[in-house]
Amino acid sequence: MSRSTKVVIASAAAGALALGVGIGIAGFASADPTASPSASPTSSASADQSRGGGRGDRRGGPGRGIDNAELAKQLAEKLGVDEAKVTEALKAIREANRASKPSTSPSASPSATATTRPSRPSSSERRAALAKQLAEKLGVDEAKVLKALEEIQAAQDAERAAALTTKLDEAVKAGTLTQAEADAVKKAAEKGVISGR
Repeated sequence: MSRSTKVVIASAAAGALALGVGIGIAGFASADPTASPSASPTSSASADQSRGGGRGDRRGGPGRGIDNAELAKQLAEKLGVDEAKVTEALKAIREANRASKPSTSPSASPSATATTRPSRPSSSERRAALAKQLAEKLGVDEAKVLKALEEIQAAQDAERAAALTTKLDEAVKAGTLTQAEADAVKKAAEKGVISGR
């Protein structure tokens, strides 16, 4: 395999990895769960959700951001609020956001075409909106909620970077990439060139 082929494959793999994990917390508020939670979850359902095994508890699957139960747990700890209250607030926000989303089908708007899409707010704008909604529902200062969300996001970003580094180090050891190629992929990810953000 030629050096340029390796670079293209490594860049594509790193780009796919970065895109896959780049969804993050801010997209959580508008996530559509695939399972309908019951009004009174059973103990086994609660256990599945706390392990990240429940269907619909992640936006997009493994590696695509924090699962709902873990986000509620971390926010509750950082905000000093009951976890069940945070879980309910997140659920209510998600449902309200889902209900308020405009339809993007061409028949819903005479001016819409198959190629036009509504503009999506940036991740920082979505995170700020989520912080505002959570602050209102939980009775907590909005700045405190935003700081907690940013801390959780920073920890997630660090975890993703460590996973990418591990994967690239393994590729170097296996001879799939040179160290220079791995360093280039890391730099591209750090600079946001291949993250899709």
